[in-house]
Amino acid sequence: METKPTEIGSSKMFGGYNKRYKHFSPTLGCSMTFHIYFPPSSSPSHKFPILYWLSGLTCTDENFIIKSGAQRAASAEGVALIAPDTSPRGLNVEGEADSWDFGVGAGFYLNATQQKWKNWRMYDYVVKELPKLLSENFPQLDTSKASISGHSMGGHGALTIYLKNLDKYKSASAFAPIANPINCPWGQKALTNYLGNDKAAWEEYDATCLIKKFHNVSATILIDQGEDDKFLDQLLAHKFEEACRSVNVPLLLRLQPGYDHSYFFISTFIDDHIRHHAQALKL
Repeated sequence: METKPTEIGSSKMFGGYNKRYKHFSPTLGCSMTFHIYFPPSSSPSHKFPILYWLSGLTCTDENFIIKSGAQRAASAEGVALIAPDTSPRGLNVEGEADSWDFGVGAGFYLNATQQKWKNWRMYDYVVKELPKLLSENFPQLDTSKASISGHSMGGHGALTIYLKNLDKYKSASAFAPIANPINCPWGQKALTNYLGNDKAAWEEYDATCLIKKFHNVSATILIDQGEDDKFLDQLLAHKFEEACRSVNVPLLLRLQPGYDHSYFFISTFIDDHIRHHAQALKL
């Protein structure tokens, strides 16, 4: 099993390169793909800080790279983008593809405890395996300088991973995150199936719950939420806002009139997020 990443695609963009890689993941027990956007470099010894992007339900490692236009600002700011997939694939667990909001393409960035879904360990993949893989195989990346962002389910992933690992990431942001999954249908379905009925276990993967425990946050958390998003009842950004306020965590929640849940929304505001992280990464 080839654990070292193999390049399977490369496209030049804004002077740098989108590169796609495949590797076998011991954490997930299957082959995985991920993308890196390498900004242009004037010196072979230069090391780029990195921004992890976690995608939403049904996505792969390709959606963000193809649709967001984030590379323009990443190129200008000198930040590498890392886009992993959203779940294990090819394991053929019964029922894994029965619904779009659970199983394949819906890993929820947690470590499942239910036996049937034991391979769904996207939390460990993103927090442990991927950074180690990057630091061992890509000398042009400075994995000690990392920030994290994401959309919807990936916004949930970015916020929860950041709060539980404040020593590993310089900043966090999100677009339309599932901010309080224990209180919405998407979250309740995923948490029940992956973690069982123990509500205390659910709270370990809920940003609104976690902020009460892990609130020594120095960098402002940036969240953009479209006001015409048809999933507002699933996302509950106001619950996260209330929780941040109660523990004095710096949050900039921007409600964007007329915008929906799509990559049209993300691409409109992605430059602000790249600059937000570039600033934190260069401190």
